[in-house]
Amino acid sequence: MSLDGLSLSILIQELHHQLIGGRIDKIFQPDKNTLLLWIRQPQETCKLFISVAAENPRIYMTKDVPDNPAVPPAFCMLLRKHLESGRIGQMTQQGLDRIIIIDIDVRAEQGTITTKQLIIELMGKHSNIIFVHNDIILDSIKRVNIYMSRQRQVLPGRPYLLPPGQERLNLFDISAGEVVSQLVTQHQNTVLTKALIYTVNGMGPVSAKEIVWRAGLPEKLLVNALDEADKQSLIQTIAEFTAVLKSAAAEPTVAISEQSELLAIAAFPLEHVKNAKQVPFSSMSSAVEYTEALKGPRKRPAKEALHKLLLAELSRLQRKKGLLEAELTEALQADSYRLFADTLMIYLHDIPNQATQVTLPDLFNDNNEKQILIPLDPLLSPLVNAQTYYTKYNKLQRRQQMTQQQLQQCMQELTYLESVLFTLEAADSPNDLEEIKQELVTSGYLQLKVKPRKQAAQPSFKPRQLVIDGITILIGRNNRQNDWVTFKQARPDDVWLHTKDIPGSHVIIRLSEPEIPEKVLHIAAQCAAWFSKARTSSSVPVDYTRRRNVKKPSGAQPGFVTYEHQRTLHITPDKSLLESLIETE
Repeated sequence: MSLDGLSLSILIQELHHQLIGGRIDKIFQPDKNTLLLWIRQPQETCKLFISVAAENPRIYMTKDVPDNPAVPPAFCMLLRKHLESGRIGQMTQQGLDRIIIIDIDVRAEQGTITTKQLIIELMGKHSNIIFVHNDIILDSIKRVNIYMSRQRQVLPGRPYLLPPGQERLNLFDISAGEVVSQLVTQHQNTVLTKALIYTVNGMGPVSAKEIVWRAGLPEKLLVNALDEADKQSLIQTIAEFTAVLKSAAAEPTVAISEQSELLAIAAFPLEHVKNAKQVPFSSMSSAVEYTEALKGPRKRPAKEALHKLLLAELSRLQRKKGLLEAELTEALQADSYRLFADTLMIYLHDIPNQATQVTLPDLFNDNNEKQILIPLDPLLSPLVNAQTYYTKYNKLQRRQQMTQQQLQQCMQELTYLESVLFTLEAADSPNDLEEIKQELVTSGYLQLKVKPRKQAAQPSFKPRQLVIDGITILIGRNNRQNDWVTFKQARPDDVWLHTKDIPGSHVIIRLSEPEIPEKVLHIAAQCAAWFSKARTSSSVPVDYTRRRNVKKPSGAQPGFVTYEHQRTLHITPDKSLLESLIETE
């Protein structure tokens, strides 16, 4: 649920006062729809989060730092080239539309100051971030060609044009009486709330319903049913509503249900929302950030598809494992058939023809009095019965070896897919999902309709990295990154850590001295335990050894290694310690 233009105006005023004069320190593009600007102000660094995702476009100040790709996208590199070290001149709103213009003053090649603009359009599936100079588009985070829109193309080199839309009234420029007058003349047979949306620029359903409620009118009242008293009440309410927004004396509010589900967000108390908890905020930005946290960790469609794929593969392998174990149990009876055949050959002349079974001494047992019962086919002679048992023995011997190999491969595949499932469930960003998807494509579990490009030698996104007392700790986020940090980034004398027989991350301590500082080893072991399937356990075994002792078998799945000369620590994961370390990552 996004803000309408009226509530957005309050947010833009907040951001303008907070960021004006700030210097752009860093620019990141975590995914194809998101920008993160680090803006340096005296004694603090502000982080401006901008997302133009179609389902939830938004802008707010944040403290979180999302993961970033190892190689920045082209749009991000362009912004870094032009805007890093630039200063925020102002943030304005185009009328009351959901269009934000950020003026950024930068130094030109000749040393003069020039102004470039980031134009942020928060309009559902048409949302975009457009980089403009002198009204000419330099680039955009989403390019729109003529095949996508005949009315308005967003491409480098083209003039920037405002999105097409109907002319509506600006509450800040006209009187409430004029608004009601136009409602009555142009929307006679329309429900009042919809008529307000059609008439007033920047007004969304939440604002319209709130105005109708405060005016004491039914939500579904038709405009032609308004009497003079209703009109006066509506005029007074719109005037009071506008005065609050003009003065920026807003009261940002989020309405949530008893199940903590988001019902509405606005720059004013939401009196019309029934059976809801009203959560007030000191700023519009913190209210928007709260709604993002309120939604909690939700599965993206891509994550749900990968999760379903992995569960199906694991279910198939579990069934295969059961069949192979049953087949192996049968194959292990091969020695009994060999015993039957050898015994029949010894007593061949003592066995009557057409017998269905025979009891003979077990000559291969130390107890000579032990007897064995051997089933026979009465249609076959004793010699052919013996030969039949030899044939079964040889067949089961071959099957036993083959089944053991297949069972071992099945167990390895199960272990591998369980590790992928763990990394998928722990994935909290589109970057992590993309790497897991690439891994499944490479491993043959997932096929793409479009043939993928040649896989890069290194992962697309960076592994986690901590620095403790000047020593770097690397933590793989998935199997592909585990291989990368272990065999590409780690040196022979570095320390390698991993939970014993439990899916989890490979952790590397990059050492410059032979000795392992005890504090660093403890924190690295905490990381290995926390970023594993056993993070909720009270005692997690963590193996550690020098990197030179870690090997990858030829043809092994991503993340699979063998190692030796290890020592084991038993770790109780400390959530507070790990969260504090990750926050400073």
